Amino acid sequence: MRMSRNVNKPRSKPLTLDALEHRGAFIERHIGPNDEEIADMLARLGMESLEQLTQQVVPEDILQQPFLAIGDAVTEEAALAELKGLARQNQVFRQYIGLGYHETFMPAVIRRNVLENPGWYTAYTPYQAEIAQGRLQALLNFQQMVLDLTELEIANASLLDEATAAAEAMAMSKRCSDSASMAYFVDNQVLPQTLDVLKTRAQYFGFELIVGPWEQAADVEVFGAVFQYPGKEGVVRDFSEVIESLHQQQALVTLATDLMALAAIKPPGAMRADIAVGSAQRFGVPLGYGGPHAAFFATLSQFKRSVPGRIIGVTRDSHGTPALRMALQTREQHIRREKANSNICTAQALLAILSSFYAVYHGPAGIERISQRIHRLTQVLADELVKAGVSLKHSAGFDTLTLSDIAVEEVRERALAQGVNLRYDDDTQLGLSISEVTSPDDIETLLSVITGKDWRLDWDSHEVAQFGKTNAFSIPQGVQRTSPYLTHPVFNQHHSEHQMLRYIKALEDKDLALNRSMIALGSCTMKLNATAQMLPLFWPEIANLHPFAPKEQAIGYQQIITQLEDFLANITGFDAICMQPNSGAQGEYAGLLAIRRYLAAQGQHQRRICLIPKSAHGTNPASAQMAGLKVVVVACDPEGNVDMGDLQAKLEQYPDQVACMMITYPSTHGVFEADVRRLCQLVHEKGGQVYMDGANLNAQVGLTQAAKLGADVLHINLHKTFAIPHGGGGPGMGPIGVKAHLAPYVANHSVVPIDNEAKGQGAVSAAPYGSASILVISWMYIRMMGSEGLRKATQVALLNANYIAKSLEDQYPILYRGPNQRVAHECILDVRPFKKEADISEVDIAKRLMDYGFHAPTMSFPVAGTFMVEPTESESKDELDRFIGALSAIYQEIQQVKTGGFSKEDHPLKYAPHTLRDLMLPWQHAYSIALACFPTLESMEHKYWPSANRVDDVYGDRNLICSCPSIENYA
Repeated sequence: MRMSRNVNKPRSKPLTLDALEHRGAFIERHIGPNDEEIADMLARLGMESLEQLTQQVVPEDILQQPFLAIGDAVTEEAALAELKGLARQNQVFRQYIGLGYHETFMPAVIRRNVLENPGWYTAYTPYQAEIAQGRLQALLNFQQMVLDLTELEIANASLLDEATAAAEAMAMSKRCSDSASMAYFVDNQVLPQTLDVLKTRAQYFGFELIVGPWEQAADVEVFGAVFQYPGKEGVVRDFSEVIESLHQQQALVTLATDLMALAAIKPPGAMRADIAVGSAQRFGVPLGYGGPHAAFFATLSQFKRSVPGRIIGVTRDSHGTPALRMALQTREQHIRREKANSNICTAQALLAILSSFYAVYHGPAGIERISQRIHRLTQVLADELVKAGVSLKHSAGFDTLTLSDIAVEEVRERALAQGVNLRYDDDTQLGLSISEVTSPDDIETLLSVITGKDWRLDWDSHEVAQFGKTNAFSIPQGVQRTSPYLTHPVFNQHHSEHQMLRYIKALEDKDLALNRSMIALGSCTMKLNATAQMLPLFWPEIANLHPFAPKEQAIGYQQIITQLEDFLANITGFDAICMQPNSGAQGEYAGLLAIRRYLAAQGQHQRRICLIPKSAHGTNPASAQMAGLKVVVVACDPEGNVDMGDLQAKLEQYPDQVACMMITYPSTHGVFEADVRRLCQLVHEKGGQVYMDGANLNAQVGLTQAAKLGADVLHINLHKTFAIPHGGGGPGMGPIGVKAHLAPYVANHSVVPIDNEAKGQGAVSAAPYGSASILVISWMYIRMMGSEGLRKATQVALLNANYIAKSLEDQYPILYRGPNQRVAHECILDVRPFKKEADISEVDIAKRLMDYGFHAPTMSFPVAGTFMVEPTESESKDELDRFIGALSAIYQEIQQVKTGGFSKEDHPLKYAPHTLRDLMLPWQHAYSIALACFPTLESMEHKYWPSANRVDDVYGDRNLICSCPSIENYA
């Protein structure tokens, strides 16, 4: 049974008015242990204060006295009021800009019960499948939705945005094509932000981009091509013939497309396209000034091992029951490193889940109705414009009109006066895209804006009987969709709100998230995502801005972003912050590109080597490869630190070729390396730059600064250190901090140039500020914590990790420690001896932890056969003790296996996790069912049931199914 926290005794004397304001209330709510518990934990460590512990953990030469200038903490109410004041400066216009971003309506049942529900947004990436079956099912639904609408054979569980998905398609086309060409064709109708990102990627892959009319694609030898379908100007074409011509020269073809349009137009698979990419934003996700939104990626099954990102597959558990898990994980960057398909780590799982629920909620009939309504309103608008003498550039399309030979400035003036944003191509051409939320009144407003005349439509004349014979704008007969989609029962059973609510709840109950128990994942920093931080996400001023809206309409956003940049610069010590990267992996890539661009500007083109410690995250070498760098591994010493002798040898071996070194600090082994400044100095002396991975930034905040340590660039995981929820594997944000000499070389944007020195530098993400809407979460966190709270949070993170290490060290050896036998914010538990002694692996312990109601720590990283535990500052002493108790109980079970109390072939760890199904089947084990399912008294009162028994990964990969099985499979 959990112990209640000690209740603070009433004070003997009255407080001052200032104290009664209690501006630091959020600090107490965010940090798990109270002051009395902190004192108890410190005493266990032989320490008297957090400052004394900090001095033992952090090397003296890098530990700084309190330096943060964030300001004092404020209450939740005050922070929300301050943010609301900034947000109100944004102007929320009706958005007809299009270009891959559209106004939508998220059904309230999905908004309240998924997006605003910590059971969904605080979950971790589903590496532990048995306690993630709900999320996995929702993601499998997403894959099925994409497969149905694209008519391709295999889809992944989302990517970051449409532009980067197109870049991944380009890279995959080169990997999978038999063509020797290094040229890639890009349709001149491709979205401008996609072209921007393609140019950036192509430069460092050594590809030549050929941009031109789609008809010319097969006129030159290329390894692949990408066409926009519908094009950026709205035109719809059948690419079947040009695809066939490209196939004859061994090229692979990608269609960048729109899921809502695919409900009405011929699917990519029917044209024999090899890959389809796009954004699922249109399926119910707000604009959010650019994100977060889930991209999709579908292709042919023959390319399954080359697909970037995660794939959800069907397998079976130990009882033979169908179960889900992430398939073909050997493709991923944490295993294949620089040989991985991509560096993608964070995808957009939560956003993919939202889009999949949108499809479940509406079903095929609802999606068809929404799609037809969008197209019908577009046709009405087109017909009336042609009657008024306006020229349409294209007569074939779905939802987007391009008007030519028009007085653009006059229209722009009227549009601004009416609160309308259109797409302005040049002085004589403009465009607009109709969306799900466009109304008949909006059509009349658009007609008035464009023609300069008051407009009242005779809507009866546009009914079916009088409509559809001679329209100025339509989908050509040969490009209309004729095939069914969303036929699986999951898309046809949950259309009442009651059914939908229960379906969402049923899936949620299969998962374990932070709202149930601690998730102590090393390097993943699963901390509290406070409700107050999440509230602004659906404010119209935050949710409903188009990323390409004029900057004068986004003054509030600009101020929020600028303030957050200032906060992060103060925390890290860097001179400039680039907010564009929309994941940690994107941050790594963006930081390495800044280094490459800087070196090229200095005439140092020959510097192509990236030094990476053996212990580094798998994304590091994968990112280096994507940036066109050659990875050279640096050894670690027996204590887990970078081997300085090997580093010096590598620097001497490549004196003029080292571009940079990538380090993580504190190290991936969970210690503050004392030689970090010397390391940076050695690299700088050889002309290289130092890239710092921000995965462990939660141990630095308020204690030291990456820039002061010698780093030149740092990526900052806002979804770790600064409390943006993980969402089951995304969203994320990975802005980078850079020193002044690198500032001119960070990412810019071709559509909405960012106001920085990076003139002419290409984009790394689709939107100028990445997933801008979730930046408010980190703004709220920092504002409510203030300087004092941020420093204390870091110190308590150090305390919690050392408390766990001290409590478990007699049972689980701590693999690495610092000079004072302390760990940093995480510790590595060595479970390798159990394999030799009792044939028990880290996997067995991970699965048994589920019976105790816990998600396993990070498993076999950075050292195989170990657990990396990071408790964060958010976990209370009660929860830490419960976790320690679970691992201690498991240790005793292991001892029973060693001593013969349990058979090595039949014990609770071997058959964990145990499920409700075990209660129904004849019990065939020597150990009791009570011990299996209820190993503690608390588990009898607050039992979490894993929804699958031990999942069979090998079977799933050998019998790969990545779409929803028929309903009979679940019988």
